[in-house]
Amino acid sequence: MTGKHTDRSITRRRALAVGGGVAGAGGLALAGYQGAFADEVSDSATSTASATASSTSSGQCVLMSSVTEGPYYLDGALVRKDITEGKAGVPLTLRITVQDTTESCGPVAGAAVEIWHCDAWGYYSGYTTANPGGSAPAESEDGSTANDQTYLRGYQIANEDGVVKFETIFPGWYTPRTCHIHVKVHTGGEKEDGTYEGGKVNYTGQLFFDDDAAEAIFALEPYSKHSGSYTKLDDDMVYDGGGASSGLLTLKPVHKKDPSKGYKGFITLGIDPDAENDGAGSGGGGGTPPSGAPGDAPSGAPSDAPSDAPSASASTSS
Repeated sequence: MTGKHTDRSITRRRALAVGGGVAGAGGLALAGYQGAFADEVSDSATSTASATASSTSSGQCVLMSSVTEGPYYLDGALVRKDITEGKAGVPLTLRITVQDTTESCGPVAGAAVEIWHCDAWGYYSGYTTANPGGSAPAESEDGSTANDQTYLRGYQIANEDGVVKFETIFPGWYTPRTCHIHVKVHTGGEKEDGTYEGGKVNYTGQLFFDDDAAEAIFALEPYSKHSGSYTKLDDDMVYDGGGASSGLLTLKPVHKKDPSKGYKGFITLGIDPDAENDGAGSGGGGGTPPSGAPGDAPSGAPSDAPSDAPSASASTSS
């Protein structure tokens, strides 16, 4: 595997089995997506044009700023478009275009784009006892059928236009971070046993959301059950204010007056396919992985949180 954490609870064979097991759970979210994004049936050329147009003025064909992978990375994510596994939240369709900044901004066909992010209450799969800060219900109280080792994680392989599309939910937040999605771009490997093997990581970064959109979402259920001090973009330890070239997504609401209907997010990632950056030791904060094997992360504030970060309610330790 290209990731650096080898102590994991999902083997490649188990990942394949889990992929089949969550098909029913994914169906819970699928119906919502079919309604929210029914107008998105289009060919790859239209998809590429939309993604490119969204970033032309701010970040297209710019080498993206690499940052740390953060404390909650796991190897063995599944290759799949829908990563929700039934997790509740506002629908988010994410389109990412990967471009080669060394070759006239050409698409990087075959690149494997990997994303992972927290659920509506700030919990990551594999680390569900790690305290998200503030006051939140226990992760197990969300009532979903999600597998606690795999939800909201996945790969997609870029098409000939360098485009991938994910169906997920708008992430929540955890202290002291702003709302974000983690991303890695891999090349040179191949799909095997339901995941992605070999090759190298060319880019490690994070994708960010406009404060207004985030605050509108966090006022809705189930996000509103997580209370506390939300970190805005300007105060985040990782986002450097560079707009699209620093990972700021272009967002389009499905319904302008009803944020609960969901969002479409677009960004172009400019990478150097010859470079290697796995996120270990990158600048921009983000901390080190929690101690212990996945699933046994300690309670208390995440390891990238300051020592005086707010503690969660007693119900967060599960």
